Amino acid sequence: MSATAPTRTAAVLRPRLLGRSVVNLVVGISVLYTLLPVLWLVLAASKDRDALFGSEVLSLDHFSFAQNIRDLFAMDGGLYTRWYGNSLLYAVLGAALGALISIACGYAFDKYRFAHKEKLFGLVLAAVMVPQTVLALPLYLMASGTGLVNTFWSVFIPVLFNPFGVYLGRIFSQGYVPNEVLEAARVDGAGELATYFRVALRMLGPGLVTVFLFQLTAIWNNFFLPMVMLSDQDLYPVSLGLYTWNSAATVSPEYYPVVIMGSLLAVLPLILAFALLQRFWKSGLTAGAVK
Repeated sequence: MSATAPTRTAAVLRPRLLGRSVVNLVVGISVLYTLLPVLWLVLAASKDRDALFGSEVLSLDHFSFAQNIRDLFAMDGGLYTRWYGNSLLYAVLGAALGALISIACGYAFDKYRFAHKEKLFGLVLAAVMVPQTVLALPLYLMASGTGLVNTFWSVFIPVLFNPFGVYLGRIFSQGYVPNEVLEAARVDGAGELATYFRVALRMLGPGLVTVFLFQLTAIWNNFFLPMVMLSDQDLYPVSLGLYTWNSAATVSPEYYPVVIMGSLLAVLPLILAFALLQRFWKSGLTAGAVK
């Protein structure tokens, strides 16, 4: 009996160790797959045009990081600064207002009773499955009919309404806002708006940040809608502006280093947002997981 016990223990531990090794291998490959393009972008942004065309990105020569930054902000009269400001305006303001709208709608779907509520929420869920590219043409026709094409509003207004954010808002409301707390506020004489803004919205803070981050990422990376709506380069976001420069690089190779440097700088706001709001984002993702 004593001889078989270690054998059984070793047999049990061997699959566990093998499974752990496989998991670690998969995680390692996934990390490399994610980080290698970023590493290449960082290295390429520090090289001049000769190194890029000569495939010498990994060499220690041709270092031109500072010069590439100067060229980036000087190219086409400093147009990149305008694009960057446009993206910040579209993404930050749009994500903030969109998150507030989504959370408010989700709260209403969760806490109020009204006619055809579940049918309307079913339409929201159906809208989640509709690709954004499918909506670009109808949105363009609507903007054209109202005279908003090639304006700031043609890109800004559509991003304020996010069906997936409404869905998340209802989930967060169910997980964070007890009905007993709302009833207590109403008994104390608070109206519906006061109850929402003074009580419910504070409890929905982690959910609000989570929806904001999802919205921020989607709007910052938004490309097809601005391409359809805008023709004035002064209104372009970073994504569309860099695409324009990259297309011009086939004729004018001096655009290649600035496109790479611009791509590197375009990643920074998302990294900062997730780093600064990570604590709220993690707590938002676990909403309702523990009762």
